Amino acid sequence: MGKTALIVIDMINTYDHQDAELLMPSAESVVPVISSLLHRARQRDAPVIYVNDNFGEWRSHHGELLDKALAGPQAHLVEPLRPTDSSLFVVKARHSVFFETPLHYLLHQQGVDRLVLCGQVTEQCVLYSALDAHIRHLDVVVPRDAVAHIHADLADAALRMMERNMNARVCDSGDLWTE
Repeated sequence: MGKTALIVIDMINTYDHQDAELLMPSAESVVPVISSLLHRARQRDAPVIYVNDNFGEWRSHHGELLDKALAGPQAHLVEPLRPTDSSLFVVKARHSVFFETPLHYLLHQQGVDRLVLCGQVTEQCVLYSALDAHIRHLDVVVPRDAVAHIHADLADAALRMMERNMNARVCDSGDLWTE
């Protein structure tokens, strides 16, 4: 097995969008878990890659997205997850972290063949990203306590689909990096 990368999906967010009110309670519960995963990944020199929606801001870059989120009323959900200088950042426009992004090429260049997917939204971007990783023959791990949802029932179904249909390892974040 090659390297494992931590993929942080859509956590640089202003929460000024449809369904944000439904998402925020779940996001608040996963922020400390993702923060811990970030710390553990960095201790192991695992690549940390933020893949984030650009929210239709086609002239923006990751620094602008971060600054806007940190200046907003939900900055407390972003600050603990702030990228470091060694973090990698990919901007996406649609649900999957792979759809028309350079992520697959970047993973190949880094020697990564196993992804730990965390972030939001379980039943949308995380699910579609897990499927796209699976069809690219990448191993997928999804810590259930590190993914935020809008609808709990759909998130549970999405996690079951990832496990059953995509051979993803669905586990608790505490079970990661124990090998």
